[in-house]
Amino acid sequence: MKLTEDSAELHCEVIGNPIPEVQWWFIEGEDTEETFTQLFDGARQERVQINATYILHATSAIYFTNLTLNDSGTYECRASNDPDRNDLKKTPKIKWIRSQANIIVFEPPEIVTFPLEASNISSTVLSCNMTNPPNEIKGRYWAKNGKEIKDTKDQKSDPFMKLELKNLNPENGGIYTCVYLITPEANKSIEVKMPPHVKAYKHSEHGNEQDKGVLTCVSHGYPLPTSWMWFKNGAETVCIFLSPSWFDMVSITPEKTILYIDNLDMEDDMGDYECVGENDIGLNRDEIHLRVRSRLAALWPFLGIVAEVIILVTVIFIYEKRRKPDEIVDGMSIASL
Repeated sequence: MKLTEDSAELHCEVIGNPIPEVQWWFIEGEDTEETFTQLFDGARQERVQINATYILHATSAIYFTNLTLNDSGTYECRASNDPDRNDLKKTPKIKWIRSQANIIVFEPPEIVTFPLEASNISSTVLSCNMTNPPNEIKGRYWAKNGKEIKDTKDQKSDPFMKLELKNLNPENGGIYTCVYLITPEANKSIEVKMPPHVKAYKHSEHGNEQDKGVLTCVSHGYPLPTSWMWFKNGAETVCIFLSPSWFDMVSITPEKTILYIDNLDMEDDMGDYECVGENDIGLNRDEIHLRVRSRLAALWPFLGIVAEVIILVTVIFIYEKRRKPDEIVDGMSIASL
């Protein structure tokens, strides 16, 4: 059982020697008034696709897209390996082997949602009401962005269901769907739109002079940003509205923006950078502090160790130079004994 505009598929496998040919037929009417129509790839305004393979045995699948009420009916898979199976002037020696399956297409039930859409709010109650259930409701649940929301599933048959959302923040934006467990399954969605949730990948970055700096911000929520902007120390450094002209210095997707800084300079590039993501509902921002070090910074620990060694050798040398001569003689006399 399917709803209009859904998709469906049927499979057929046949074993024989030689490998049989597989055909698909559509049966309309009942008993003596039945009519048979062979289906080919691309039938019904390209809504029918047929794939078949003939390796070791025959396998075939028929796919239907954008189902309509007229697609309801009986579909028959026929197979034969008789050499004269397609000769209209001869009676085949071997009868076609047949297997049937039914596809039943329903109009989707009417589901009334409230609100139709929610935007930039702190709390709300989403509700759905199925006004004409085609059969018994065996349960319901809510989903967000295609994933079931925990603790919302039940086995009630009530066509009215609601979901209370409190303390909403940008991460709560998304597509909320009420799902009814009937045959076939029915659902309807409500968009909850919030300003984007913008977060720096790292809030502190560092690099060496003349190296390339990379600053990254990501966004979550719904809808994603349609534009990104970068600011340095409060002043706008680059403004991007998903324009390819900026791609040499900024990489952009709705989920992420990356600012590249070539040939880092301690005086010009060190500071606080701010990324700003904006969608139709509003904007949000986060900050990254960039530190730029001298290229010699990595040598300071080594130079410190060298300096300590030099000082230690100098002290020992001076000490040896200043030792009294009698201390040396006494040492030699003791050794001779």
